[in-house]
Amino acid sequence: MSRHRVIAIDGPAGSGKSTTAKLLAARLGFVYLDTGAMYRCVTLGAMEKGLDIADESAVGKISSTIEIEFQPTADGNNVFLNGRDVTLEIRTPLIDARVSQVSSYKTVRDKMVAMQRAMAERGDVVAEGRDMATVVFPDAALKIFLVADIETRAVRRCRQLEGFGLSSSIEEQVASLTSRDLFDSERANSPLKVDPDAVILDTSGMSINEQVERVYELSIERLKRK
Repeated sequence: MSRHRVIAIDGPAGSGKSTTAKLLAARLGFVYLDTGAMYRCVTLGAMEKGLDIADESAVGKISSTIEIEFQPTADGNNVFLNGRDVTLEIRTPLIDARVSQVSSYKTVRDKMVAMQRAMAERGDVVAEGRDMATVVFPDAALKIFLVADIETRAVRRCRQLEGFGLSSSIEEQVASLTSRDLFDSERANSPLKVDPDAVILDTSGMSINEQVERVYELSIERLKRK
């Protein structure tokens, strides 16, 4: 496992993982590890090759050949796939609709987990995703599981898409999130679940500043023990 300190943040889409993780990382001086972006890169790479997303073998081969890099910015990270900036391309509804299936493949997950652990060997990280605490970093200094009601999550997703110059309705996002929750929770490989040691934090009625402050307090408390 990693020799460096890891804060692991898991939770369903729209629970506030990404925003909380990148703001927390900046505050702690840690690296922000956006693992969801990595699976989105695999999805985009497979689609650009014209592959059938249902073909696990073909998609798995793509995950073994692509290069993914993060370049820190004031807002988190720019994401590079094979040297090309794909920060905006991986956030489209088209990728949203396919990434859960791609991320369910064992061959893909094995490759991405290896990459994620290698990144954590380079320094302290705040890692967010769906299996950070349960699979990737079971020895994390702190494990957080964020939750929020479906309407709150749908509103957040719409705002996130607006930030990327895209539009969607709350109704569309409720349907999309409900479908993703079911798929992510029932998949055979690394399903979305709460680690027994995780602190569960409901962010439904919290502002982003409030939830970041709470996770920061938990982080400082836990890191003092390490």
